[in-house]
Amino acid sequence: MLTKFETKSNRVKGLSLHAKRPWILASLHSGVIQLWDYRMGTLIDKFDEHDGPVRAVHFHPLQPLFVSGGDDYKIKVWNYKLHRCLFTLLGHLDYIRTVQFHHESPWIVSASDDQTVRIWNWQSRTCLSVLTGHNHYVMCASFHPKEDLVVSASLDQTVRVWDIGSLRKKNVSAADDLMNNLSQINSDLFGGIDVVVKYVLEVQDAKKGSGGSAVFVARNRFAVLDKTTNQVLVKNLKNEIVKKSGLPITTDSIFYAGTGNLLCRAEDRVVIFDLQQRTVLGSLQTPFVKYIVWSNDMETVALLSKHAIVIASKKLDHRCNLHETIRVKGGAWDDNGVFIYTTLNHIKYCLPNGDNGIVKTLDVPVYITKVLGNRIFCLDRDGKSRVIVIDATEYIFKLSLLKKKYDHVMSMIRNSQLCGQAMIAYLQEKGFPEVALHFVKDERTRFDLALNSGNIQIAVAAAKEIDEKDHWYKLGVEALRQGNSGIVEYAYQRTKNFERLSFLYLITGNTEKLAKMLKIAEVKNDVMGQFHNALYNGVMKRYVLLQIVLQLMQVNS
Repeated sequence: MLTKFETKSNRVKGLSLHAKRPWILASLHSGVIQLWDYRMGTLIDKFDEHDGPVRAVHFHPLQPLFVSGGDDYKIKVWNYKLHRCLFTLLGHLDYIRTVQFHHESPWIVSASDDQTVRIWNWQSRTCLSVLTGHNHYVMCASFHPKEDLVVSASLDQTVRVWDIGSLRKKNVSAADDLMNNLSQINSDLFGGIDVVVKYVLEVQDAKKGSGGSAVFVARNRFAVLDKTTNQVLVKNLKNEIVKKSGLPITTDSIFYAGTGNLLCRAEDRVVIFDLQQRTVLGSLQTPFVKYIVWSNDMETVALLSKHAIVIASKKLDHRCNLHETIRVKGGAWDDNGVFIYTTLNHIKYCLPNGDNGIVKTLDVPVYITKVLGNRIFCLDRDGKSRVIVIDATEYIFKLSLLKKKYDHVMSMIRNSQLCGQAMIAYLQEKGFPEVALHFVKDERTRFDLALNSGNIQIAVAAAKEIDEKDHWYKLGVEALRQGNSGIVEYAYQRTKNFERLSFLYLITGNTEKLAKMLKIAEVKNDVMGQFHNALYNGVMKRYVLLQIVLQLMQVNS
């Protein structure tokens, strides 16, 4: 809730938002119309010429006008800049329920308890047509946003769609021919010839009942939640109760959970309830759940809360949790078992193991209805159906890794553009550095990935390109761990680590190269190196002599 307005009236009958300004019109039971600034929370103006309750108001989309209709049978057109009523349209014989401006033409449509819908020209101030056919109060009437149609709904249990295309050809006389117009209004009470009914949608043999929520549980059975008794009533298509079952938790809503099963929602958890056996099949503690989305095979369910998504099995065994800082709008499962969902400004994915990421950034929020391949079918906030094409490569690649479909992984690497630090980091984190090697051309990154994956040959090639002591040292450590003495020797030679090299020759029994190491120590005049190599080679006389030299050096120091 952004803001709250309080005023002295029993009821607010009608509301209308301005198309551009932060204004809202409120028509009251007291007969007053109030104009509010909802950002500032202040009352801007009020208009009070109606006698009795005002049930309907509507802003003009372009002009500084609004129209109102009340229980005094009057339609009034107001100019809010001039702060006054411009004129009154007379003709209805009972309470006026709704009024609306046309988005282009100078027309107003009104619905009344006199069982008629009327279309007015507010510029010529005349009634263009009276739409008759309903046999009870007409509760609502509205123009189609694009086509020449009007829809009306009545307490006679019908919805009627009217074709008003011929009204555009009708020439209505100006104010100087007012008497003719008044006589036309009376004749139109028996139905105008300019508007015809295009469709009649009638409820046949409708059944009514009370309940907190209702879902079908079989082809010809549906369950209704009775909150007062915390019971679920199973009914047939004649609305007759065939079974009653008490629920295991205090339930405020029920959802479909497969044939004969219900998912019952409480404040802090959900429960799968078997209606036939009257037993609990599973329970899971969750944040307050708003929506339930089952996978195509009914094996997995996504429980959507305001800022969280919980993925669980059909028995409510927990699989993973997701938390979003921005409100979750909805989602659907694709054919691969990946959950695709939307927040206010993103389309995202969630893998079965909980890994998630962004698929696409949105300009406006959308509500997903179905995911088919790389197409997302959704509705926008105007209720219009949209199809969004996405690039599913990233999450399909990760899903293939998760399912160990390595042939598919390698095929995707060869044929797609998946490289990037985020993907490399993901592969390293999930234990697939050998796969990440195929994405990388930087030698330092390739060297680290090769060491992590144990690919010593690629590590050697990268180390040669880098040719830094630290990298040769790391290569030697990894080669030693793998027992590859040839690479260890090569790494020690590149770093001139003679001490480790001598020890390597000792443990591998390479006496020939140990002798060479002794000669190298002599050339370098390295007394300590000579001492160690003499010891390793078993040259005892030289070993004793060097020991005496070392003792003398210690005494002198």
